[in-house]
Amino acid sequence: MRVCVIYDCLYPWTVGGAERWTRRLAEGLAADGHDVTYLTRRQWGEDDAPALPGVRVVAVSPGGELYKPDGTRRFGPPLRFGLGVLRHLLRYRRDYDVVHTASFPFFALLAAAVAFGGPKRVDWHEVWPLAFWREYVGGAAGTVGWLVQRLCLAVPQRAYVFSAMNEGRLRDEGLRGAVVRLPGLYDGPLDGVDPEAAAAQREPLVLAAGRMLAHKRLTLVPGAAARAGVPATVLGDGPERAAVQRAAAGAAVDVDVPGFVSGDELDAALRRATCLVQPSAREGYGMVVVEAAAAGTPSVVVAGPETAAPELVEEGVNGFVVDEPTEEALAAGIRRVHEGGAALRRSTAAWFARRGPELSLAASVARVVRDYRES
Repeated sequence: MRVCVIYDCLYPWTVGGAERWTRRLAEGLAADGHDVTYLTRRQWGEDDAPALPGVRVVAVSPGGELYKPDGTRRFGPPLRFGLGVLRHLLRYRRDYDVVHTASFPFFALLAAAVAFGGPKRVDWHEVWPLAFWREYVGGAAGTVGWLVQRLCLAVPQRAYVFSAMNEGRLRDEGLRGAVVRLPGLYDGPLDGVDPEAAAAQREPLVLAAGRMLAHKRLTLVPGAAARAGVPATVLGDGPERAAVQRAAAGAAVDVDVPGFVSGDELDAALRRATCLVQPSAREGYGMVVVEAAAAGTPSVVVAGPETAAPELVEEGVNGFVVDEPTEEALAAGIRRVHEGGAALRRSTAAWFARRGPELSLAASVARVVRDYRES
């Protein structure tokens, strides 16, 4: 088939789970014999133009900063991208048999609905209810965002999700078409760490990692580590970094906040740590839990209506889920991990050996490729 893949970011010019997924998807479809075009924004210069195997990359709008200083998305770039997608599909719609787009930014999906009459496949990395929209961007803007999301859900489509939470949300928010739940997004090595190596002695260390946004709640980590009596490292950067640094300075244990690190440095930190803490209020998947398990490191995550991370934690096997986003609750989870000690790290590594292949990005790409064949 002639497939038009649409997303406003392209990995590795923009780094993230959705970016990595969309690129691997395009390459996987091309490797299976499909004629693939990838529509995106221009994020590269004259000397580093993208060269994806078997994939034609077309920039339909200029690049530019996607986020405001507070970490929320700007309005202009996704609107310009949606208009670029609309112009391209109006001109070339007869060149494609199917459009495969990310749900967000919504303008691109709506453009495809207007300009392309063929089948549409949509990746839903997150689905937000009205209350969360209003909390995220305010009452009026949140209501508008939710209504636009509802318009996107009304578009006839075959939907793909990566969590049970978002599968349920699609139904709750009004989707009537087919929904395919994909197995995972983990894109690291599948050999992981040997369970006995994971059980080897480690110095107590709490690790947290992520973009420092308010909903990630990383400011809770220093206080939680102090209550548990364990030093901590908080990796990442973003608008909340100064607040995290202030919390670290006031903690009764050593808390390092070194900023953004490479993937190799993150992996090394995970292999040193005795516990990963992820207090985030909003996670469409929870990738770092799987990455930690690959290193034999148990996780502590917080339950909540907007996070799918608890789906990746098997209680007492690769970590624990706490009920409240408080320092006290997180500290209790950290203490439970350290009480589990070597045995819990051994079972975490064994959990990854068992679940890693099925949770891989490659497994999800294979599932979509098979879906294209069957349809």
